[in-house]
Amino acid sequence: MLTPEASRAARGLLHWGVRELATKAGVSWTTVSQFENGRLMRDSTAAKIMAALEAAGVMLVTDEKLTGAVLIYGRRGVAGRT
Repeated sequence: MLTPEASRAARGLLHWGVRELATKAGVSWTTVSQFENGRLMRDSTAAKIMAALEAAGVMLVTDEKLTGAVLIYGRRGVAGRT
């Protein structure tokens, strides 16, 4: 699940502004900005944003107690990673 806090954390890890995330997700920058400021959005829009973040190497971490993002780097020589 995407939360406003996780979205901001993920953008911070990637050094992306609202507009860059919006472009990569194929949504308007106002949608991202409004969501990060507490406005609800459609599940389909959240899925696009999550897909863009995951494609850039960010794993979202959200449950009933925690929310955030982790940047995952592949390491050469590790099984299953390039």
